[in-house]
Amino acid sequence: MVATTTVLADLVRNAGGDRVVVESLVPAGAEPHTFAPRPSDLRKIVDADVVVMNGLGLDDWLRPLAAEAKRPDAALVELGRDLTGVTYLAEGAEGAGAAPAVAAPGETANPHLWLNVAYAEKYVDRIADALVAARPAEADAIRASAAAYRTTLSDLDASIRQRIGALPQDHRRVVSFHDAFPYYAAAYGLEIVGVVVPVPGQEPSASEVAKLVDAIREVGVTAIFAEAQFSPKVADQIAAETGATVVATLYNDSLGDPPADSYVGIMQWDTDQVVEALR
Repeated sequence: MVATTTVLADLVRNAGGDRVVVESLVPAGAEPHTFAPRPSDLRKIVDADVVVMNGLGLDDWLRPLAAEAKRPDAALVELGRDLTGVTYLAEGAEGAGAAPAVAAPGETANPHLWLNVAYAEKYVDRIADALVAARPAEADAIRASAAAYRTTLSDLDASIRQRIGALPQDHRRVVSFHDAFPYYAAAYGLEIVGVVVPVPGQEPSASEVAKLVDAIREVGVTAIFAEAQFSPKVADQIAAETGATVVATLYNDSLGDPPADSYVGIMQWDTDQVVEALR
């Protein structure tokens, strides 16, 4: 199998167990939003039994590559689209104190569903279905591996809820570097006051920075969370003006070094950073 990102590849690896070999197109530490596929990636897609992507705009650069590789539609699995029981959130940061906006019909939703562990479990179910379709003789082993991993994820979800739920309510207001954490925040009880950059690779304007500084001061945000693959320069500037602390070691789109070298690892790591900064 081939997956677009290291996070999705890890979910595939754990869902399929030793019945699957999976490779990520985007290397660890790279940014999937702006990734440019290489010619060698075409051969990987041609040779794979199943190709897994997130969709929802995160990795749509895969589509022309898959078309060139003449992949049948059934072998291109879009994990994030049309999942039952999911509340899709709109792209774009909300104002201070506002609840995340639900995506309107036909509107492109925020793609970072897997940062709600309960939604990652739905990814695992879809992955297992694709693996069974590709290798029906291995169905029992695949289903057993996926079920065991879903138990691990269920325990992880409960642990995150308990740890963040123990924080004082007025300590749970945060700013994130870009709009990657609305599902995490909605699931586990954080309030995202704003984001530092509108999209990765696009610097905020002076007026956007000023507006965010005002929001941070107004509601008393104490922590700005940035991802490890991005420069914290602008976040540091905002922190200097507001007195907030910058935590620039979170992961979302990519795995990192141990202990953040698995999906479970990045979720535990991120929660450690959040709890430590907000306690």
